[in-house]
Amino acid sequence: MKRQLLKNRKKMIYDLICSRGYVPMRMKEIAMLLQLPKGKRSDLIEVLDSLEKDGKIYKNERGRYMKSKAAKRDRGKQVMEGIFISHPRGFGFVEFPDSGEEDLFIPEKNTGYAFHQDRVQVTAEPAKTGTKREGRVVKILEHTITEVIGVYQESRNFGFVIPDNQRILQDIFIPKEHTMGAKDGQKVVVKLTRYGDGHKSPEGRVQEILGYMDEKGVDILSVAKSYNIPMEFPERVMNQAERTPDHVLESDFAGRQDLRGWQMVTIDGEDAKDLDDAVSVTFDGEFYHLGVHIADVSNYVQGGSALDREALKRGTSVYLVDRVIPMLPKRLSNGICSLNAGEDRLALSCLMKVNGRGRVVDHEIAETVIRVDRRMSYTQVKKILEDKDEALCREYADFVPMFTRMAELSRILRANRSQRGAIDFEFPESKILLDDSGFPVDIKPYERNVATDLIEDFMLLANETVAKEYCKKEIPFLYRTHENPDLEKMEGVLSFVRSQGFEVQKQSEEITPAEIQKILEEVEDSPMEPLISRLLLRSMKQAKYTTGCSGHFGLAAKYYCHFTSPIRRYPDLQIHRIIRDDLRGRLKEERIEHYVGILEDVAKQCSSTERRAEEAERETDKLKKAQYMLARVGQEFDGVISGVTGWGIYVELPNTVEGLVHMNTMYDDFYIFDEEQYQIVGERTKKTYRLGQKVRIRMENADLFAKTIDFVLV
Repeated sequence: MKRQLLKNRKKMIYDLICSRGYVPMRMKEIAMLLQLPKGKRSDLIEVLDSLEKDGKIYKNERGRYMKSKAAKRDRGKQVMEGIFISHPRGFGFVEFPDSGEEDLFIPEKNTGYAFHQDRVQVTAEPAKTGTKREGRVVKILEHTITEVIGVYQESRNFGFVIPDNQRILQDIFIPKEHTMGAKDGQKVVVKLTRYGDGHKSPEGRVQEILGYMDEKGVDILSVAKSYNIPMEFPERVMNQAERTPDHVLESDFAGRQDLRGWQMVTIDGEDAKDLDDAVSVTFDGEFYHLGVHIADVSNYVQGGSALDREALKRGTSVYLVDRVIPMLPKRLSNGICSLNAGEDRLALSCLMKVNGRGRVVDHEIAETVIRVDRRMSYTQVKKILEDKDEALCREYADFVPMFTRMAELSRILRANRSQRGAIDFEFPESKILLDDSGFPVDIKPYERNVATDLIEDFMLLANETVAKEYCKKEIPFLYRTHENPDLEKMEGVLSFVRSQGFEVQKQSEEITPAEIQKILEEVEDSPMEPLISRLLLRSMKQAKYTTGCSGHFGLAAKYYCHFTSPIRRYPDLQIHRIIRDDLRGRLKEERIEHYVGILEDVAKQCSSTERRAEEAERETDKLKKAQYMLARVGQEFDGVISGVTGWGIYVELPNTVEGLVHMNTMYDDFYIFDEEQYQIVGERTKKTYRLGQKVRIRMENADLFAKTIDFVLV
């Protein structure tokens, strides 16, 4: 009955507003026209809110209700909620992260003046054959961007800030009284006070001055601020960190296995300071005994504490070109939680018994006390194992036999993963070297060697072993999930691979990791290898954190989680807490309900902060690469085509720098983009440029503001 009354009242109120055309009406006026006494106006608010949610009316800035211009046009269409992603060219897209719906293209005329990353309501237009679904923003529900970073431009009576983020399409107007004394050309942080519309620019006030662009570190700081990455720890968090002991207390030994007599080492990069994993290996003539010992951060960061809430907010440490923004204060990350050589430390150890085929035949997960014997670097271990460096072999003579066993076991584990079909894409990451002023002086690919491989192999095995145990126990847990590729995308790539004369074996509708690995092996060392490898990689989905144990496609692993880095990743810290509760018999019904209640949100938050960190890291890399290449204008380089688009070809250099050859600089012909064959073809000459092809280019220009690099073909 109540629902019917509400429905009738909605129609009556909507008809009333429609009858007034586009004359704004206050709620008080509507109530008077309906002859509603004051006591009944709560019902009216409910109805008006419902009509707003349906996109039929909207409230303007003066609090007056108006009929939505799109209401009649959009009547009967499904209204969906999503996130508006603006494009520098004026149009946009709406993403639906919660429902998994396909993105909706929003033409510029239909954006409804939505701001980048606004939460909006949209209606979908009927899809035209062969085109992307289009939609219309009917209501802005929430502005999620509250701060903008940009360059301040000074005028006599006011200022403007040009946003760094090119998806924010309008400059921000700054009244004179809200400039905070910013000078022309300074980078500033602006708090938005109005978001603008078709007639007025967005407005804000300067709340922080970062400095001039050429000051050391300001460029990287601007990127970090633009991604809303917390830079400083709140006072309460720092106070809690300061109260953390700087050594292991005797009382913490209770209930732990004492492994301080075991020979073990850490192996990390030379500049690493937060050492959260140590390894040990012995061999009994039949089985390898692998110990992966992980810092027990959960002993010092209690669930729900100020430290824990801040760690969850950050989600991960962020590794930018010139700095690390840690998840935990340095007193913990570089101190009591770091497995520093010669110091007693608390750990969670995954102790595995591995046979000659790389299978874990037995294991134990235990709370332990350890003492690392040596802090080793990847370079040192590589020189011992590959180069047989005499000086290092003498210095670490007691450890050389263990390193040799590690290398043996690593090869077995890698072969086992390859046999089951784990996919191994070898695309190098960048190592950017800066001088004292923060200017890039060299860029090169990160070196992969026997030492980096063995640590990767051991961590992967521990992650799988832990995930398998807790999946089988059916205890609430966090898993690292990599879903199967999108069928449509993958089928397009496979059709192309077949057209190039390579055999594709696919037993069922969905391809398996082993079948993808088989393709990679078949194209290895062929001219098509770079092209096909990139296409297969791009057809993959992004890994994320989930509460369901559905496996990791890329690793061909049925069980997988992140267990090995609790200093720098919150999911690892969270599952350590669950593991310790389990080991100590504390997982009673109430505790299980607690984890069931929080883990979905933890998974979403950690997936989100991981993407934020990756994007910020990518942006700072692009900035420093642009700076580096700007000093090399006119120089020629050999490269490989890494992307083909309708506006040009992207070329990657051996040092990992990528730039664009614009189509309008290719004067020898008019080139047409062939999307199906991943190539552009000259209309007259039939000259072809395709993904993976080697080309020679000349460095033409770099835009530090847009973080882009332009090449021309030679």
